[in-house]
Amino acid sequence: MPDVIARKPTPDILETFENPYPDRDYLIKHVCPEFTSLCPKTGQPDYGAITFEYVADKTCVELKSLKFYLQAYRNEGVFYERLTNQILDDMVAVMQPRYIKVVAEFTPRGGLHSKIVVERAAPGWTGSRDCACRGE
Repeated sequence: MPDVIARKPTPDILETFENPYPDRDYLIKHVCPEFTSLCPKTGQPDYGAITFEYVADKTCVELKSLKFYLQAYRNEGVFYERLTNQILDDMVAVMQPRYIKVVAEFTPRGGLHSKIVVERAAPGWTGSRDCACRGE
């Protein structure tokens, strides 16, 4: 993994480590409060927060690699809906979690505040999406 911002956000930036409790459903929550991407229309920066909630299966995402992955969006012109779904797809491709939810909340621009929420449960997973360990 390079210690520089990648030119493009790709799933190969993401690294994983073995889930220390693979037989237990527990919620992992990561928050990136300083996310930046570019508006594909104007080229101006879009600022927001990305929140990940997931129930790992065999692996968990390594945080330094997640940071580098998210930083790669700094130069990416992309609509909110596409980037939120792409982040989810990339996380699923790398980790194959039992459940994952990605929430992207962007700061107001032109009087509008946007929040995009995507989630996915693995086929056959019967656990709770509202884990008691949510801790909000």
